Formats: sequence, structure tokens, C-alpha cells
Amino acid sequence: MRSVRGFALLEVLAAVSILAIAGLALVDMLDSRLKDLITERSREYELLDEERLLTAWTLLTRPELDRNIGEHDVGPYRVNIQRPERTLYRIALERSSTVGVEDLVTVVYRPAAADSE
Repeated sequence: MRSVRGFALLEVLAAVSILAIAGLALVDMLDSRLKDLITERSREYELLDEERLLTAWTLLTRPELDRNIGEHDVGPYRVNIQRPERTLYRIALERSSTVGVEDLVTVVYRPAAADSE
């Protein structure tokens, strides 16, 4: 009778150990997903900021764009304006921390003034 009770105790300890290991794996998985979610959310907010900034730059007039050709640091972002053709302006946005990796790019058309160029 005593050996049966000892064996049952061993079974309970084994079951608790298995549950503890499974619980730790679940907690680790949830922690990993939470970190991924936080990273994704912060990147989403960053892209929303970049989109607003790009929109503001695309609203500039032709003379304003001409004055701002080149690179400009705006907070944590870098704006690069180029004029590949007479009436086209390329506006690119990247984070200052990842130079060379453009997050958002657009091309805007600004007609030439009748008396210039």
C-alpha cells in the first residue's frame, strides 16, 4: 500500500513538472508576441508620422521646392528632394538612424511658370 502511494506521488510530480514546462513555454511565446506587437505598433506610428511629413512636403509650391532641393533633417527623419526633370520633383523620406533606406518616396508635378525656363 505504501509503495502505491509513493508511485502516485511520483506521477503527480511528473505531471506538475510537465505542466510547469508547458506553462513556461507558453509564457515565453506570449512575451515574444507582445514584443513583436510593440515593435509593429511603434513602426506603424513612425510610418504615420512619415506620411504626414511627406504630405506637408508635397504641398509646397514650385519655388519652395526649388529652394529646398537637397537633404534636410526634420526631427528623426531626413527629407531628400531632387528634380529629375524640369517639372518633376522626387521627394524621399528616411529615418536618420537608417541612412540610405528610403521609407516613403513620391514624385510630384509642378508645371513651369509661363515666363520662366
